[in-house]
Amino acid sequence: MSRKNPFVMPILKWVGGKRQLLDSINPLIPECSTYYEPFIGGGAVLFGRQPNKAVINDSNEELINVYRMIKEEPEELIAALSAHKEQNCEEYYYTVRAWDRDKETYQTRTNVERAARIIYLNKTCYNGLFRVNSSGEFNSPWGRYKNPNITNEATIHALNTYLNITIKCGDYREALKGIRKGAFVYFDPPYMPISSSASFTGYTAGGFGEEEQIALKEQCDMLNAKGIKFLLSNSSCEFIEDLYKDYIIDHVDAKRAINVKPEKRGEIQEVLVRNYELD
Repeated sequence: MSRKNPFVMPILKWVGGKRQLLDSINPLIPECSTYYEPFIGGGAVLFGRQPNKAVINDSNEELINVYRMIKEEPEELIAALSAHKEQNCEEYYYTVRAWDRDKETYQTRTNVERAARIIYLNKTCYNGLFRVNSSGEFNSPWGRYKNPNITNEATIHALNTYLNITIKCGDYREALKGIRKGAFVYFDPPYMPISSSASFTGYTAGGFGEEEQIALKEQCDMLNAKGIKFLLSNSSCEFIEDLYKDYIIDHVDAKRAINVKPEKRGEIQEVLVRNYELD
């Protein structure tokens, strides 16, 4: 693996981001021919490792469009972000947030305009988290930050250099088609909620419930049968631990701040599931 660039880091704050758990996750990731991450989200694990050959995917079109524009049109993206920075205020924030309320007009926006909007809203919204309602419309309120890093040129330039990898948008199973032995998969799916108040599937319009969790486990079984190593993050709960009881399960502590009840925020247990022994 080549020398890592410290400026290659997540550009978006994403629900369930793994930055704080890298010290637990990194030692578990083996050397591989190709690194796969089918639920890329904010990309903390990928950007922390910076593998030379990788396939990333997410079903969230707005997220993947951000990565594609950083890869394909970085200077145009920075210029669009600079324009947002100049006009940033509460009224302007809500004007930009409302772009996706008019679906026809929104479809005419360029990919750069859409990517810049997501980065701008992510840097200036409350708690800095991408969240949409059931109609797929961004709905986080304004965050009142004094001097948010909206343009973030150093990170965009570093990511542009790094993102010479395969970027897909769609179902995670499609992203794994053609995978070969020697590859490695890190799964960071929407977590199984550990209580009714903890459920947060607000970064895609549509949930990821028990049926989806079972289907994902079946995908893991298929990889295991092919001799392909995988690592999976999820909630520490009876359902998940029973589902993956035939695999190796490690427990880690993580701080989460997305519970709708403030008193329930804080340190929670998560699991790291793998199908291989450490060398």
